[in-house]
Amino acid sequence: MRILLVEDDELLASGLSSALTRAKHLVEHVNDGEKAINAFQMSEFDMVILDLGLPKMDGTEVLKVIRQKHHVPILILSARDATKDRILGLDLGADDYLTKPFELDELLARIRVLERRQSGGSRNLLEIGQLTLDLAAYTVTWKGELLDLQRREFTLIKKLIENPQQVFNRSQLEESLYGWGDGVESNTIDVYVHNLRKKISPECIKTIRGVGYRIGKLD
Repeated sequence: MRILLVEDDELLASGLSSALTRAKHLVEHVNDGEKAINAFQMSEFDMVILDLGLPKMDGTEVLKVIRQKHHVPILILSARDATKDRILGLDLGADDYLTKPFELDELLARIRVLERRQSGGSRNLLEIGQLTLDLAAYTVTWKGELLDLQRREFTLIKKLIENPQQVFNRSQLEESLYGWGDGVESNTIDVYVHNLRKKISPECIKTIRGVGYRIGKLD
């Protein structure tokens, strides 16, 4: 999942970025409100973690602007712990509100809840055929056997499973797997698709010639 982290505390942002990356998410970090708005003009995101006390534009204003055009899940992460602040954030369109200081495990759990809600599921498992992704343990099993997937392999198969009827072109998949500063080789997606077919099944990802890829047979 591609997450936009909007946080002006660089130390906290660094720690969160590392933790979320270990949880197999792709994290883009910006440190003020204006950059957050600009980020949405350049890229698509699956979720936003938003501080409120931001330079240049308060987080509540950022929330208003994002909500005018986007339905992406937004989790407020703020030191503003008054009841009126939580109510305001939720009324403006935030999907959840967590006050600082917080436990990392609770943040990850809340992210999973929003992720499940977005995909229409009620559990931390994504299942299609005999393939199961555990979003809490960040593991993948195929026919009951645990697979060793790299972070980007996990992200790629998860994106395809969450959207079983959609065909993704190469650019869409690259944007899901790589951050702004990452170099992308021209055959990168082909390599990950090849690896997943080898580790799971040759039929697990279907190539739509001239268009892109979608999930294939996983029986």
